[in-house]
Amino acid sequence: MKVVVPVKRVVDYNVKVRLTADSSGVERANLKMSMNPFDEIAVEAAVQLKEKGIASEIVAVSIGPREASETLRTALAMGADRGVLVVTEDDVEPLAVAKILKAICAAEQPQLVITGKQAIDDDAAQTGPMLAALLGWAQATRARKLEVDAGIARVECEIDNGLQTVALQLPAVVTTDLRLNEPRYASLPNIMKAKKKPIAEKTAADYGIDTTPRLTLLGVCAPAVRPAGVKVTSVGELLDKLHAAGAI
Repeated sequence: MKVVVPVKRVVDYNVKVRLTADSSGVERANLKMSMNPFDEIAVEAAVQLKEKGIASEIVAVSIGPREASETLRTALAMGADRGVLVVTEDDVEPLAVAKILKAICAAEQPQLVITGKQAIDDDAAQTGPMLAALLGWAQATRARKLEVDAGIARVECEIDNGLQTVALQLPAVVTTDLRLNEPRYASLPNIMKAKKKPIAEKTAADYGIDTTPRLTLLGVCAPAVRPAGVKVTSVGELLDKLHAAGAI
C-alpha cells in the first residue's frame, strides 16, 4: 500500500511572529522555518503503518519555494521513502493545493493520503476535505486513532461533542489531530540517509494547475491589546465591577 503525505513549510511554532512594516503580512525574513506540526504527526502515522508492514512506500509531497526541500528532507529522515517538491513562489491557497495533490495522486496511485488537519500559518483546515472531494474518496478528519486492515481504515475522530469512529473503504484521505501520536526525532544516521533519498522537482504547470491566488489580501493587523485584569477581594466587589462594566 502506497501512502502520500503532504507536508508544509511554515514558521516554527516556537517563533513569535511579527507584522511587516507596511502591515501587508507576516515578516518571514530570517525566521526559523520547520514542518507544520500536524504534518509531522501525519508522517509519523505513515511511518508506523510501514513499520507494521501495512504500508510499502511513503511519498512526501511539499508545495512551496525551493527551501521547502528542507522540510521534505525532514520527512525523509523520519522514514518517508522519497519526496516530490512542487516549486512555486505563490502563496498557494488550499483549493490549488488540493488540485495539485489530486494530480499527484493520479500519478502515484496511493491507497491512502494522510495529512495534517490544518497548517498553523493560515489555520484553514481545508486542504484535506477538498482533496477528498476532488478525488471522490472517503475521508476522516481530526483523527486521534488510525488502524488499517484488509482495505479498511478505521479512524477514531475528535468531534465537537466527543469521539466518533468511522470505517473507510480505501482509497481514502485522513487528516490528523494532535493526539494521534508523538512524532519521532530523526536520528543522525537517518538524517544522513535522507540526503541520498530522491526528491523529484516539479512545477504546478507540470500538472496543469494555476496557483494564482483567487483572494486579495488587503491588510493584516495585530489583535487589540487586552487590558490587564484586576484582583477582587469579595464576590460583592466582583459583582460591582461586572455591573459597572455592563457585563451584568
